[in-house]
Amino acid sequence: MAYSGSWAQAMVRISPYNFAAIGIAISIGVSVLGAAWGIYITGSSLIGAAIKAPRITSKNLISVIFCEAVAIYGVIVAIILQTKLESVPSSQIYAAESLRAGYAIFASGIIVGFANLVCGLCVGVIGSSCALSDAQNSTLFVKILVIEIFGSALGLFGVIVGIIMSAQATWPTNAA
Repeated sequence: MAYSGSWAQAMVRISPYNFAAIGIAISIGVSVLGAAWGIYITGSSLIGAAIKAPRITSKNLISVIFCEAVAIYGVIVAIILQTKLESVPSSQIYAAESLRAGYAIFASGIIVGFANLVCGLCVGVIGSSCALSDAQNSTLFVKILVIEIFGSALGLFGVIVGIIMSAQATWPTNAA
């Protein structure tokens, strides 16, 4: 090949199953990281603000639930991506179709993972401000909750794009 000793040569020599597995791991791992980070941001502000106004504790738990939904998005996509894996004969493991399937699952996992990381941070920061502002003025809760719902939609957009990307993952058939 003309790619001898280059990165391109290395990329086509790594098993597509490795790329797929790394994509699935990134999907779930980075999504859970985003959820945890968002829960940390929201939870610390919620506990601090609850000292001044204990009434806010139960209704502001919705922000923590929104953050937890981010982790669930990652788990759902990881399950979908796992079902895309198929057995391929060893003679076709480095075929163009196999490489494309592995790269599609890898790209889908990266998109979902990092979209959910950003979504978790977004929901966490908005949830934090929701708790702090609700402690000061209870009429602001619903207004900020609407903004938090829009922030949570970022994770859904990542899931949709990831599912569309994973549709490109078709492995070679055994007949060829």
